[in-house]
Amino acid sequence: MTKIGLFDSGVGGLSVWRAVARTLPQHDLVYFADQKYCPYGLRSQQEIRALSTRITKFLVEQNCRVIVVACNTASAAALYFLRETFPHVSFIGMEPAVKPAASATRSGKIAVLATRGTLEGELFHHTRNEFARHVQALTVYPTDWVERVERADIDSVETFESVRGVIEPLLDAGVDEIALGCTHYPFLAPVIENIAAGRASILDPSDAVAKQTARVVAESALPPTRNATQTYYTSGNVAEFGRVLQKLLGPQAAEIAFSPI
Repeated sequence: MTKIGLFDSGVGGLSVWRAVARTLPQHDLVYFADQKYCPYGLRSQQEIRALSTRITKFLVEQNCRVIVVACNTASAAALYFLRETFPHVSFIGMEPAVKPAASATRSGKIAVLATRGTLEGELFHHTRNEFARHVQALTVYPTDWVERVERADIDSVETFESVRGVIEPLLDAGVDEIALGCTHYPFLAPVIENIAAGRASILDPSDAVAKQTARVVAESALPPTRNATQTYYTSGNVAEFGRVLQKLLGPQAAEIAFSPI
């Protein structure tokens, strides 16, 4: 049975998986967390392309014909390359929600939170130049958020202080729209919303990506299954991955496996 694949450098893409699972509950999903090489944010474009190619080959072997690159950094570095390399696969990528943020702002100031790899990538610069020329776009690279989400450290005092250290200066600068440009960050959205206290809207692109995935699935004529399966792979530690999965998503009737790629 043809499946939908999703991959990320780690567990961040589970925020996208969550939205895709809600939107397409009758389709088999395969998730790959490349935790052995997480984070991707400081890796070179060439290395990210090589890692993304290996993962795509693995997902194709699992019979995935639609693949969501559920990682902003990998999307920025490798999405176009993957489409050229695997023409028989339909890819959906991530990009920061710059366009809706720029359209919705009343103050004329938006913030984009992302990894360094995303913020320095061609895709982000193209999107900002096309849709956000008329606003002030403040870009921030939170240095420890990915690692905190990878540990499922999403509700500690230390995490709250880390998030506050990023968000409060943006609010003080007049930002009223905050675009989450890394798939790890939606797991910190409740903390961000608590700190923002209504002063800014939080934009998570996961639902939009899920809707686009549904359109691609329909165009590709992927048939639904009666008893859809959800399988998770990691290139890292299986036991730790399972613990974090339970913390981020709650109890899931899913198969968790290790892949050495």
